[in-house]
This record gives sequence, structure tokens and C-alpha cells, in this order.
Amino acid sequence: MPGTRKPGMDHDHYDWSPITARPPLKWPRGARVALCVIVNLEHHEWTIPPDGFMPAAALGPQRLPHPPSTPWSYHQYGHRVGIFNVMEVLDRYGIKATVAMDAATADNYPFIVQECQKRKWEFIGHGLTMQRIITSKMNEEQEREYIRTSMNSLQKSTGVRPVGWLGGEFSESTRTPELLAEEGVRYVCDWPNDEQPYKMKGQDAYFLPTLLELDDEYSMRAPRFLPVTEYCQMLQDAFDVVYHDSAQSGRVLAFTLHPYLMGQPFRVKYLDLALAHMTKYGALWKATGKEIIDWYARKR
Repeated sequence: MPGTRKPGMDHDHYDWSPITARPPLKWPRGARVALCVIVNLEHHEWTIPPDGFMPAAALGPQRLPHPPSTPWSYHQYGHRVGIFNVMEVLDRYGIKATVAMDAATADNYPFIVQECQKRKWEFIGHGLTMQRIITSKMNEEQEREYIRTSMNSLQKSTGVRPVGWLGGEFSESTRTPELLAEEGVRYVCDWPNDEQPYKMKGQDAYFLPTLLELDDEYSMRAPRFLPVTEYCQMLQDAFDVVYHDSAQSGRVLAFTLHPYLMGQPFRVKYLDLALAHMTKYGALWKATGKEIIDWYARKR
């Protein structure tokens, strides 16, 4: 039977709300746009585990008759070189990233964890590995344990329990937002449907929307393969429009980066160019996800 339908919605995670009918949103110190850069640090396994899953379109180890050394080592570039290139650019503009880190990275890359901590980056949950993402094949207890394991790994490695979550490949089941909230997550970044935060129904938790098409992987990998120059222009154009639209009510520009991709030497200078363009605007708040949600929760 078809699900229950009501205006704008097919589920009960949150209420539908047109942005033009909301009270004006004010950011700290008169800022018009809250800029949130999310850096994804993800471990790719050699093979897909028997209980694992990854989308067919995702670049990474598949069930091949030989070791997938090339795609595996391509992703490893992000942990060995790319992340430090991205850090250098973000440092230049005084941007504290929100780092979505999976359990395998948290457990096995203490040097990277320490470098993030030096910069006061915020850590948020990102699952176990890219070959083990949330699917509707999990029962409720399996999904709870998955979330718990991811959160526990980050807490053990960083000393702080994360309050944010971004699913690997934006993966969720129909119950994921509520399970995350029940495990202490205060905000979820998997729903790219707005330019302001909004509340999860029935929970002390929120959604922090990202602009999906500004995800570097979404734009520059299969099937789109946009050139990095076009991606750089997209970042600048998006910021210009969001800034213009924020004249009466504050907006969020949140987007996700993958160091194995954007940290490549022929791409990272375009991240620099895009951020130079954004940060020349005076009424800009460079914030982590937690800072945005804490402010929004107090003011709403």
C-alpha cells in the first residue's frame, strides 16, 4: 500500500517548511552566511566484507579476481598527502573544518587525529568504513550497534563524543535519524534539502543540510566528471547567490570535501581560489557544524 502523504512530505522525520515563511534567522556578529566546510576522512577496505555493502557507482574496491591495489591506493592518497594539502588551505583562511571520520580512520590514523585536534576541528560520526555503510538490510539492533561502534571509536580516539553525523555515501535506513538522536547525536548532515538548519520532529536534534552538488565527489567523479575549474566556479557562484539571498535571513553554505580528490596537486589550488572568493565577504561566519546547531537551537 502507498505511504501516508501530506503536503511536501512522505515521512515524519521533520515538518515541511518553506524558507520564505520563516522568522528571520540571525547569525553571530551580524553575519549573513554560516560557512561550514565538512572534510570526509574515509577508509576503503581491500574487499567488501561478507556483511558489507557499497553502492555500485562508488569508486573503490569491488569483488574482483585480483587485489584492487589501484583504487585502494588512490583513496589512500587522501590519508597520506591530500588531507595535509587541504589543511594548509583551510588554515590560510582561518577555517575550522567539521571532519566526518569513520571508525577505521579514527582507530588507525592517530597522527591525522592529532593534526585535526591541533586545529580544533570538530569530529563527527561517519560510520565504520566505506565498504560498511548503513542499509535497510540491517535490523534495528544491528543499526544501533553500528552507530554505537562508530561513535565509540571517535570518542576513544579523540576524547570527545561526537554530536554530529554524516553517513558514508549519505546512507540511511528509514529509521536512522531517530536512532542517531537516541544515541546522542544532535545534528545530521545527510539531508540536502535546505539552506537553514531545522528541527527533527519529536527529538532534541536537528538537520544541518549540505549542498549535495557542491560535494567534490558528487561533481567530479562518475558519472558527471566536471572539470575542477567548473567545480571551483560552482562554489563561487553558489556562495554569491546564497549571500545575496541572506539579506533578510541568515543562510548556511555547507559542503563536503574528500582529501583524496580535492587534495590532489592539480585541484587544491582551486579550493584556495574558491575560499578566497568566499572569505572576502565581510558578513561571513566560518563555523563548525556544532557551533551552527548550538546557535540555532538557542535562537529558535
